[in-house]
Amino acid sequence: MRAAGRLAQAAAGLLAVWLLASCSVVEKGTGVLAGAGKISESDRQAIVKTSSAVRSTFSDITEEEEYYIGRGVAALVLAQFPVYHNDVLTRYVNTLGQSVAAFSGRPETYAGYHFAVLDSGEINALAAPGGFIFVTRGLLRRCTNEEMLAAVLAHEIGHVAAKHGLQSIKKSRLIDAFKVIGQQAAERYGPEQLSQLTAIFEGALGDVVDTLILRGYDRKYEYEADELGVKYSVAAGFAPRGLPDFLKILVGVGGTEQGKGWFKTHPSAADRLERANSAVATAGAAAKVLAARTQRFQRNTKGV
Repeated sequence: MRAAGRLAQAAAGLLAVWLLASCSVVEKGTGVLAGAGKISESDRQAIVKTSSAVRSTFSDITEEEEYYIGRGVAALVLAQFPVYHNDVLTRYVNTLGQSVAAFSGRPETYAGYHFAVLDSGEINALAAPGGFIFVTRGLLRRCTNEEMLAAVLAHEIGHVAAKHGLQSIKKSRLIDAFKVIGQQAAERYGPEQLSQLTAIFEGALGDVVDTLILRGYDRKYEYEADELGVKYSVAAGFAPRGLPDFLKILVGVGGTEQGKGWFKTHPSAADRLERANSAVATAGAAAKVLAARTQRFQRNTKGV
């Protein structure tokens, strides 16, 4: 079998390892491939060795590593959605976000929280590992007071605090796999094959980022972030109805925005509304929407 063909088989085998994460499956699967002449015995051993190394070296990611992962993801987001350049609005969103983050379950990250407004009419908000949080102009237009925006930011902070992004990346086992695969490939293949292998797994990384950012987190993570969002915004002194009130607005515009932004990356607003109401009841807070906050919100988001 030609080297390029074996390389493709090895790549497919490694991808299967990440998805199945089972030693027995890898052993049996590569044994069948070797027996059928699809890969050589040395290739089979390389796949098994690499898969074992991936599992053994995939330890908990440090906060510093999380930051650099998140920075890379954030760069991919900004490559698709430009930043909205408005110093007044940016300062306001950052101040509000930092205020909520201080009362979250994770008030500090390796390099702190970073908030930015994206120049997009889509209704959306995104959170990357390490504390990189984005909201779109389209989302800001749908908020009618500071409580709503604080709740949205708290929801995204919840994703960071619970490390939902890292959990999604860990499932695919790509981060340490890149390092191990690179070491193995450098020993076994020439420059051309190494280049092909790199391209294969760069594409796989792109798929993971696409799932994480554009298609959204798992449904269970979104529900957990809603609960944390209510909890954090209430702890920061905001009225507890911020998230449910925002979800009501989304229910009203869902028909025209279906398949876009927030509606593409989150469970339906109607499904989330009931759970958010339950979270509000559990919070047991009685803070009210303050006119001064609403005026501050309107002043800082004017013209968005």
